Amino acid sequence: MAQKPLRLLACGDVEGKFDVLFNRVRAIQKKSGNFDLLLCVGNFFGSTPDAEWEEYKTGIKKAPIQTYVLGANNQETVKYFQDADGCELAENITYLGRKGIFTGSSGLQIVYLSGTESLDEPVPGYSFSPKDVSSLRTMLCSTSQFKGVDILLTSPWPKYVGNFGNFSGEVDTKKCGSALVSSLATGLKPRYHFAALEKTYYERLPYRNHIVLQENAQHATRFIALANVGNPEKKKYLYAFSIVPMKLMDTAELVKQPPDVTENPYRKSGKEASIGKQIPAPEEETACQFFFDLNEKQGRKRSSTGRDSKSSPHPKQPRKPPQPPGPCWFCLASPEVEKHLVVNIGTHCYLALAKGGLCDDHVLILPIGHYQSVVELSAEVVEEVEKYKATLRRFFKSRGERCVLFERNYKSHHLQLQIAQPGAAYFYVELDTGEKLFHRIKKNFPLQFGREVLASEAILNIPDKSDWRQCQISKEEEETLACRFRKDFEPFDFTLDD
Repeated sequence: MAQKPLRLLACGDVEGKFDVLFNRVRAIQKKSGNFDLLLCVGNFFGSTPDAEWEEYKTGIKKAPIQTYVLGANNQETVKYFQDADGCELAENITYLGRKGIFTGSSGLQIVYLSGTESLDEPVPGYSFSPKDVSSLRTMLCSTSQFKGVDILLTSPWPKYVGNFGNFSGEVDTKKCGSALVSSLATGLKPRYHFAALEKTYYERLPYRNHIVLQENAQHATRFIALANVGNPEKKKYLYAFSIVPMKLMDTAELVKQPPDVTENPYRKSGKEASIGKQIPAPEEETACQFFFDLNEKQGRKRSSTGRDSKSSPHPKQPRKPPQPPGPCWFCLASPEVEKHLVVNIGTHCYLALAKGGLCDDHVLILPIGHYQSVVELSAEVVEEVEKYKATLRRFFKSRGERCVLFERNYKSHHLQLQIAQPGAAYFYVELDTGEKLFHRIKKNFPLQFGREVLASEAILNIPDKSDWRQCQISKEEEETLACRFRKDFEPFDFTLDD
């Protein structure tokens, strides 16, 4: 059966006119049925008094649809966005964050970049830098399996977007907009790209993401710029569309070219569109990622190719993963890692016993490189995480036991996907029955909530173990448990397959 499309709304600059926007949304939903999300680009807050916003913030009024917004574009509105990583601003209104990727339960991928372009250092709190754009591109485009993303949200227009396209009105796209956003759109290949700030509506003809007769066909991109809410000229500020997540689409259907498709506006064409000269590609750095061979008593390092580092003076190195800003207890190459707790190592991830575990078989799935959360993982790392999850389910099932997986992406330095027995619903939980539960963390969320729930009398009935610091054992005992788990897990170890 064909996947049911998601029904989304995109909006331009709200500028504090919340009642105008949400009343319009209610009218649309009453006429056309409910939509799944509202995505707002441009200036969500304006220079108007805060009385209207206070009604939404305090719950007197409520947005009629789950609404996601970008951050500040000027110093005046920075005060509304207290958490750079995103937060709930009011019921049904969520700030996505400075930059990143939001993946919905349907598999829809939305990449977002808040603020306006800045080439100065330090970067103002309402701007993004070349480094921000490079990190997004590296995070998402580093794998050969990468095809693109479903939606890109930016406040500024991409510079040159009008090249080879239809007339862009009073906006001169050769002078207006951000070249950094153009670079980001070039790399991410979004199916839809929304922007605002220019107080006008412009729906560009769809453009190709491949060179005809030279590259395999790829999906087309649609760029839509939206006007400001309630503008007197009645320019379009709200855009409705349906979309099936790229991951769920048949390739042949995905790459069908619209009859009015044009060339890519960002491809080099003389001096005007030579974006590559203005924005250098991210530099490749020498990787510092190592895999540790647990069969060696001295912990000899082996390269990512699986060969002994002594066998070749120049082993092939993978792309460098994101690096921690300071010491990290979970990066495998870090001296802080307690390597005696490691029980299995794959190509991109590894298993380790939890420090002060709830039970003897409480293990963590961790990426070898430094990533903060699952949504930041590249495709090949996600694939291996899934392999570990499936293998651990089989492992525990063979012993007549059940397991639950949970992740807390809140004040976390390094991703820790934890497996213990059995569970309940909170932040992100994955039960061995296949059910997945997600809770958007709000301010002051208990850091050990997942552990406390599992340790409660209603689940494992070991409340005295709710604090991991009270459950630590000696290094010798930890080594014994790790050795036993490693031996028991070996028959299920997919990393030993040819």
